Amino acid sequence: MTEQADPEFAPIATRIRDNVGRQGFMGLVGAELSELSRGTCTLAVDRRPELLQQHGLFHGGVTAFLVDNATTIAAATSRGQPALTAEYKLNLLSPASGDRLICRARVIKPGRQVAVVAADVFCVTDGAEKHTATALASIAMLDEKAAAKMQSPA
Repeated sequence: MTEQADPEFAPIATRIRDNVGRQGFMGLVGAELSELSRGTCTLAVDRRPELLQQHGLFHGGVTAFLVDNATTIAAATSRGQPALTAEYKLNLLSPASGDRLICRARVIKPGRQVAVVAADVFCVTDGAEKHTATALASIAMLDEKAAAKMQSPA
């Protein structure tokens, strides 16, 4: 379901895009939020020398970051609630070589307190996608009061 097909989602999408835009680490890694709809999120990052390990493959930390962020963003789209990663299990299936990494996250079970989200990561070489990782995450859904508390300095 897109923002146009779900007018109630438009303000949620705007808020999420604004929040993602304030994440310094997204900029540092060079990741982009390429797709967003209710219950889904796609993040992508292009190959750069700074993101590679010693064998010229994408570093596993880049894959983990994409999973962490995409699953949390996908969970936040379900109800428009702020969200934080509680835990995730990441399986690296094959070396992540290629020109680009794409992480597609989808909510399996939205919850008021915890959402379960799955993600798959693909590397793209000459336009062909290769499945390189899969993950399952538990995402803590926050109420506005808890989110506001995190924003204020302790």
